Amino acid sequence: MKKKVAFYTLGCKLNFSETSTIARGFVDEGFDRVDFSESADMYVINTCSVTDNADKKFKTVVKQAQKGNPNAFIAAVGCYAQLKPEELANVDGVDLVLGATEKFKIRDYINDLSKNDFGEVHSCEIEQADFYVGSYAIGDRTRAFLKVQDGCDYKCTYCTIPLARGISRSDALANVLENAAEISAQGIKEIVLTGVNIGDYGKGEFGNKKHKHTFLDLIKALDTVDGIHRLRISSIEPNLLKNETIDFVANSNSFVPHFHIPLQSGSDTLLRLMKRRYMTALYTERVARIKAVMPNCCIGVDVIVGFPGETEEHFLETYHFLNELDISYLHVFTYSERDNTEAANMDGIVPKAIRNKRSKMLRGLSVKKRRAFYESQIGETLSVLFEGENKEGYIQGFTENYVKVKTPWNPALVNTIHNVTLTDIADDGLVTMKFANVSKAAVLKQ
Repeated sequence: MKKKVAFYTLGCKLNFSETSTIARGFVDEGFDRVDFSESADMYVINTCSVTDNADKKFKTVVKQAQKGNPNAFIAAVGCYAQLKPEELANVDGVDLVLGATEKFKIRDYINDLSKNDFGEVHSCEIEQADFYVGSYAIGDRTRAFLKVQDGCDYKCTYCTIPLARGISRSDALANVLENAAEISAQGIKEIVLTGVNIGDYGKGEFGNKKHKHTFLDLIKALDTVDGIHRLRISSIEPNLLKNETIDFVANSNSFVPHFHIPLQSGSDTLLRLMKRRYMTALYTERVARIKAVMPNCCIGVDVIVGFPGETEEHFLETYHFLNELDISYLHVFTYSERDNTEAANMDGIVPKAIRNKRSKMLRGLSVKKRRAFYESQIGETLSVLFEGENKEGYIQGFTENYVKVKTPWNPALVNTIHNVTLTDIADDGLVTMKFANVSKAAVLKQ
């Protein structure tokens, strides 16, 4: 009987890409991969520690695994496992905790999958996380997450990622192109580039701290890979998003008009306290440049509320800055104290009730922004990549500029791209559509 292994991923697209690569290693060694909701011999949880909620979710996921099989071997890997290995090892049911470098060698640390009396920890000093392991996620999606970079050299005062993932380092360009070709050969229509700080791509390539290639070199090379229909940039720092990159995306074969650009605060005072590497003026310039060359481009924004020292005036400064900016949606993070960060020791702690109130206000602004962006796209003819899930009788998909659409379920549409005309916004906030320049009957026959 083959052993069964199940995986659960907390956190970012980068974690998903690494989980998928680790899982393929288990399958190659004869394991059966099953869904996390099923009974398995081993459960692997890839952890996140960006927020306090991500920490708390870990215990819930462990209990879910124990419910699936009380005797299963449970391993924790990832960022939280690197930052607080002993804390995870003490959670009831956890048998193995692996840090930043050890997670890729997980099969070396397991024997017959018998339960341990105590959680076993293998975690290096983060300074030893100085080598690169490539990864990508495919198999359960119509798009793939392709890791091109890891780690970060920035010193943002709220962030633990450099402590969890180490220094900035990049995959060799040849390896990235090889992985992209592998993904394309498996029929995946869209690749999302991911990493911790992907605009820093090239640093640490071949173990050299200097840049062998730049991010612009990377996207120019990827744009020539055969069979890739869409390439999407996941998240890129505003100071690293150069005009040359914006202009190239605007005229490329495969890159889509969608950027996700972290802001974190619309107050220059707070940006300095956060040790961000730009001010709001630069951010405004980046948005204006994108919209000048790609008027239909979707722009997403990360923002933190409740950072130490954030007064009501600072928050309103952020709110008004975002309200007036030509952006499409927000990812709102409520600040939570992280051990071993500068911000954890700062004065001006914002009460949690006020943090939550401000977070709610910005989430409301995000709904307004997304609605306005969707409304601006009604009547446009765009391409949609349809996904694989039947959601209450509808199939959903995304346009190249990240408008989420729906149409009555048709399995023949799964993982196909079609030109459609956007017609209206439904009650659930998704956009309805009609197929462009082709009869629906013809589409159903495809």
